[in-house]
Amino acid sequence: MRILLIEDDSKVSYWLASKFQASGHHCVPVESGEAALDALDRHAFDIVVLDRMLPGMDGMEVLRRLQGRPHPPVIILSAVDQASDRVEGLRAGAQDYVGKPFDFPELMVRMELLVQRSDDTPGNTGRLCVRDLQIDLMRRKVTRSGRDINLTDKEFLLLRTLAEHAGQTVPRGMLLEKVWGLQFDPQTNLIDVHVSKLRSKIDRDFAQPLLKTVRAMGYVLS
Repeated sequence: MRILLIEDDSKVSYWLASKFQASGHHCVPVESGEAALDALDRHAFDIVVLDRMLPGMDGMEVLRRLQGRPHPPVIILSAVDQASDRVEGLRAGAQDYVGKPFDFPELMVRMELLVQRSDDTPGNTGRLCVRDLQIDLMRRKVTRSGRDINLTDKEFLLLRTLAEHAGQTVPRGMLLEKVWGLQFDPQTNLIDVHVSKLRSKIDRDFAQPLLKTVRAMGYVLS
């Protein structure tokens, strides 16, 4: 999983990020709501771990800003843990709420279930559109400007992952996990070869390229 951690307590943030990394996940820690929204605009994540008590823009305001726009599932992790607080957080848009102190293995299970649930939502069985590119997820059919594009299974999964995070930089690690089921980078040109083939199919003979490389970071479809 690629995790966005929003936590202003540096000790808690460091400990959590270390635990996530040790569990084989990639964690991006930020200390404020403003930095979190900026990160969500620029990069793709599988899940957001959000503290309620933040300087400036608090966690509840972050949730309000996320309403009406695509975003990963959010789990609140907070010392503010009365029943009324949990209800408020869930009604504001969080998918789960865990109080501090907490058990790390339980937190991981809750996060994994949220990500799995997000991958299985009905919206992921319909259609994705990026400009004139149309992806029919049920029929596994891809067209651009009405022209059929034939893709291999891996190329389709690669395109789907990029399209689900359209406009955001999708890191190589996320592509390896989503498309090939790898939790590590095998240090090969596996991704580069498939991206090159995908680009030749969806961008060749079209005036406006959709698939772009973000040097040292990943790829973006926009």
